[in-house]
Amino acid sequence: MIAPMTVTGVRAVILAASAAVLASGCGLSAELDREADPGRTGEARPAPRASSPPVSGPPGTGPSTGAQGPSRGAPGGPRSAAERCPATGVRVSAGMVNAAMGLRAMPVTITNCGTRDRQLNGYPDVRVRDVEKRPMDVTVLKGPGPITQLEDPGPHPVPLRPGESARSVFVWRYSAVEAATLRGSGVYVEIGPRAGDARQTVEPEGGLDIGETGLLGTTAWQKVPE
Repeated sequence: MIAPMTVTGVRAVILAASAAVLASGCGLSAELDREADPGRTGEARPAPRASSPPVSGPPGTGPSTGAQGPSRGAPGGPRSAAERCPATGVRVSAGMVNAAMGLRAMPVTITNCGTRDRQLNGYPDVRVRDVEKRPMDVTVLKGPGPITQLEDPGPHPVPLRPGESARSVFVWRYSAVEAATLRGSGVYVEIGPRAGDARQTVEPEGGLDIGETGLLGTTAWQKVPE
């Protein structure tokens, strides 16, 4: 779940974010640092606690949406061969949501788990659904602005051999529990490599508390260094 930030907590988030994003850097740790301590005082203000929406579907429905079932940010335990690599030959997973004041950031990774080479170029194709799996009124941006100053590599060829991965960072803002409750929080996020490709469903821990802004920024796919 998304927890309030203490000074120690913010530092831990920055370290975790730095490890989660690409080694070449997307500027996420610096941006979280600015959000947590805009005056560079060394003392971070506590972030508001976001309510955690349920992650299960409505009664009588299973956790799967579409052809590909949902995956958790940190799945555990043994998985079958089909779960390890979907029929599409790519696997999508979401990392932990990092929070600093009103800014949220979540790394999303796509892995070529198939047997042939693939190539990405641009931004992921994203749809956000609520707890009842209804489409939400969320505008998905190609780029992190105007949400944050996080660096975006922009569209560029990203070749992926079998076993290689690429990453995008999703960013959004949260301003008030009441506003987030009124709009609702995204529980299911459908993510495809690009427009027209099959999307897979992930369930971020704590959901996407987008609030009244209704904006979700994404960075272009960038290769994860080996």
